[in-house]
Amino acid sequence: MDVDVDVGELVAAAARGEQQAWNALVDRYLPLVRSVTRAYRLAERDAEDVSQTVWLRLVEHLEGIREPRALPKWLMTTAKHEALRLIRSGARELPVDPLTDPTIGGADHVEIAADLLRAERHQALRDGMAELSPEDRQLLALLAADPPLSYREISSRLGMPIGSIGPTRSRCLARLRGTDAMGTYLRADLTAEDMGGDRNDLDRVVRQR
Repeated sequence: MDVDVDVGELVAAAARGEQQAWNALVDRYLPLVRSVTRAYRLAERDAEDVSQTVWLRLVEHLEGIREPRALPKWLMTTAKHEALRLIRSGARELPVDPLTDPTIGGADHVEIAADLLRAERHQALRDGMAELSPEDRQLLALLAADPPLSYREISSRLGMPIGSIGPTRSRCLARLRGTDAMGTYLRADLTAEDMGGDRNDLDRVVRQR
C-alpha cells in the first residue's frame, strides 16, 4: 500500500465518491479490522461478517467524519461492537463474551486488550509514517530493515555520513511522534510509555506498507 497519501485526503476523496480512494482506505485499514476479529477469536465466516458490517457503517458515516485521524479508533470500536454482538447472539460456535463470561480467565481479557492496543499503536505508526517526508520514511525504512542493515550500508545507500545517521534517526522519530496521527493516538488517554518498542513497531510498519 502507498503510504504517501494522508488519511484526511483519502477520506475526503472517498466521500466525494472516488472509488480509488475508497479502495485505498480499505487496503490501509483492513489489517486493523482483522486484528480485532483475531483478538476475539472469531471464525473466518464471522470475521468476514464483522468486516463487511464495519465497511458498510463507514459508508453510512463517511460524509460526517469531522476528524479523519480518529478513523482508526472508530473502526476498532465499531469492529469490537460487532464482534461482541455476534458473540452475544450465539452466531459463533462458542457463544461467549470474552470480556464478561466468568468461564474465561482474566488472562484472556488482558491478552485481548493487549492485542488491540498493539494493533492501534501499529496503525497510528503507519498513518504517522504517511505524514513524514520521503527522506524520513526512507531512512526509517532502512533502519527497520530485516535483516538489519549496518550503518555503513545505510550510509552507502543514502549518501549520508555514518556519524549523522544516529542523530538523524532521533530527529525522524521525534517528527514521527509529532505527526497528527500519533498525536491523535496519544490523546486517546495513552501515555508515552505505552509507545514502547520503537524499533520493533517500526519493523512492522515499514514491512507492511
